[in-house]
Amino acid sequence: MIMLAFSVNVIVAQEDFTSSFNKAQRLSRTDIRTAVSDNQNNNSHIPVSIIKGKAEGPVFTIVAGVHGYEYPPIIATQELLNEIDEGQLTGTLVIIPIANIPSFYGRSPFVNPQDHLNLNRTFPGKPDGSVTEQIADFITNTIIPVSDIFLDIHGGDASEDLLPFVCYYNNEQKPEKTGLARQLAETSGFQYIVSYPYTLKDDQPAKYAFKQAVQLGKTALSIESGKLGNVQEEAVALTKRGIYNMLAELEMYPQSTEENIAITQLKNQVYMRAESQGIFFSDLRSGDTVKEGEVVGHVQDEFGKVSIELKAPHSGIILYKIGTPPVNVGETIMCIAY
Repeated sequence: MIMLAFSVNVIVAQEDFTSSFNKAQRLSRTDIRTAVSDNQNNNSHIPVSIIKGKAEGPVFTIVAGVHGYEYPPIIATQELLNEIDEGQLTGTLVIIPIANIPSFYGRSPFVNPQDHLNLNRTFPGKPDGSVTEQIADFITNTIIPVSDIFLDIHGGDASEDLLPFVCYYNNEQKPEKTGLARQLAETSGFQYIVSYPYTLKDDQPAKYAFKQAVQLGKTALSIESGKLGNVQEEAVALTKRGIYNMLAELEMYPQSTEENIAITQLKNQVYMRAESQGIFFSDLRSGDTVKEGEVVGHVQDEFGKVSIELKAPHSGIILYKIGTPPVNVGETIMCIAY
């Protein structure tokens, strides 16, 4: 049985984050809960820890639980909160251990069960919107502005078989920010590093949490570790190792567990999406390599008749795929990176 508990030394409960952040002294930890509620009588809160180290330095923000069914990053932040020694920390950590509280306690994959919105498709959010839109707005307009580095940590949700990787957006308009994101990714200890193209305009909705941070001019990246809605100890350890290595690279924390790992850069992605509802079959797993034109699975109807045969549109490695039988029209069945 997994026992989860927030720190017992909650210094403030409903106090405004900004005033708490500004007045917190060095060598301190402040835990707050910011309440959110909407006109549909949905109520929740956003837990935030502010950990200030021994000296001034960067503000490194970690957000877990944007999807409440992605357990390894949530457990990793629980462990980090109990491990970080502010006496060894330079700068400040801002940690949201579970961004989507209703999704977590409701055991709801992808969406907040209160308003049925996917938080990672909702940024920048709305201050007067639904609960999910308000959470996105709080992160966009309160948390990201005080951050120097924004790390969004994820894992495979209930249906996702996922290869562990760290990723960033290749924003050519911000070469220094992009360069630092790449540097942190390369020193994280992850074998697979994925870079996504960045074509987002300033007036377009970012939708994704760390893409919102990039749009606002921050150094931002994301970790993906864990799969299929379970807690894998190795995924938790890998996430923590990545964070410690990034903090060490920034000279914020002395503990570094960096290993000499051969890095695989994956700069392109193709997505296979379901054209019909049905039952998905594949013998392949995340991390397997495929060749263009190779049959990678099939979808059949409820009577067992094959409705569509799936062929790889490009050669590469399976970054993630559906790991459970049900598929619906438009869902990503498989992402192949190369």
